[in-house]
Amino acid sequence: MDWAQVFASRQSRMKASEIRELLKLLDQPNIISFAGGIPDPALFPTEAFSDAFADVFSTAEGQQALQYSVSEGFKPLREWLAGQMGEIGIPCDIDNILITSGSQQALDYLGKLFLSPNDTALVTWPTYMGALGAFNAYEPHYDRLDPASNRTADDYRDTAAANGGAVKFAYASVDFANPTGMTMNRRERQGLLDLSEALDIPFIEDAAYQSLRYDGEPQPSVLAMEIEKRGTIEDCRTIYCGSFSKTLAPGLRVGWVVAAKEVIQRLVLIKQAADLHSASLNQIAINRVARATFGKQVELIRKTYKSRRDHMLAALEREMPDNVSWTRPEGGMFIWVTLPQDIDGADLLAESLKTEKFAFVPGRAFYADSANGNGIRLSFSCALPDQIDEGIGRLGRLIRQATTKT
Repeated sequence: MDWAQVFASRQSRMKASEIRELLKLLDQPNIISFAGGIPDPALFPTEAFSDAFADVFSTAEGQQALQYSVSEGFKPLREWLAGQMGEIGIPCDIDNILITSGSQQALDYLGKLFLSPNDTALVTWPTYMGALGAFNAYEPHYDRLDPASNRTADDYRDTAAANGGAVKFAYASVDFANPTGMTMNRRERQGLLDLSEALDIPFIEDAAYQSLRYDGEPQPSVLAMEIEKRGTIEDCRTIYCGSFSKTLAPGLRVGWVVAAKEVIQRLVLIKQAADLHSASLNQIAINRVARATFGKQVELIRKTYKSRRDHMLAALEREMPDNVSWTRPEGGMFIWVTLPQDIDGADLLAESLKTEKFAFVPGRAFYADSANGNGIRLSFSCALPDQIDEGIGRLGRLIRQATTKT
């Protein structure tokens, strides 16, 4: 069987995740890895989940947890989420919320909902590689979304038309973005809304890291800003994607989308065709644990990750050559390091795995055009102080050696 001849054209746009491949390195005891953007499993509320799962099967919920359910999601969980959204300036009801199998599924559904082949998605440069992976299957073009740009809506439209389609949405993570760790200020967020309005397109707000602020001035959600202006979520174009993966348990794959009901109703149809509904047992357990421990859990994560971020920033200050710069995130899990222009992150990683046994994510995969190679992403979420000191020391040595060679 010649499988290549029957694969859909979209298959050629699907590529292996560099992060998924790098995660395999975590099983090698001699590798220090700052590659995987994953939570520290030592912080998972395992006891709370153990109690939650046990309680589910000691009550009538046990049968419900093993049965088919509604596509929109477990009602008590959506009720709790509606309350949480209200606390951050997003008043809504449960019909504005869809539970998804992680926020990654939400991005896939949104790509399916909006993108036809040759349409254009606006994304930041760099952007979350998982978003590119989700959107790629729908065969779009990409254009650069830059809050500091003075490009006009007509320029975006003309570029999209020249590529054979239309601009369909803008996508960004505005809080502690993956991969840079950077946060947009209120003016920049308003600029994204203004551009979306001028283009008459949705804005997809990826809020996966929003709870993980360690210092600095909290910024309002883009959806909250739009509701403040328009009065109701039903008149808003912003689509908010949230996740429990960074706060409670990534392995349970529970995320959510908040948007106008017309959008949620369309996404429900997509979910019914894809997987009927997210796992009932996981939703019920998340609901129990979130109600019991969410605030306490977030505070524990913030305290721990803040300390690790500070330690990594101090190590970078101490170990990096003068021709290297890096971001100073106010939250999240990531620091973005910019190397000298003539050093490619992928080449540096290959050399590192051979000589220094140190892993990070090369930056090219985070660019829609794969053009920028001199950035790397470091994750501090699972890094202990001794590992940070040793790993950043190895990175500094690598960069100096590479600079000497060039």
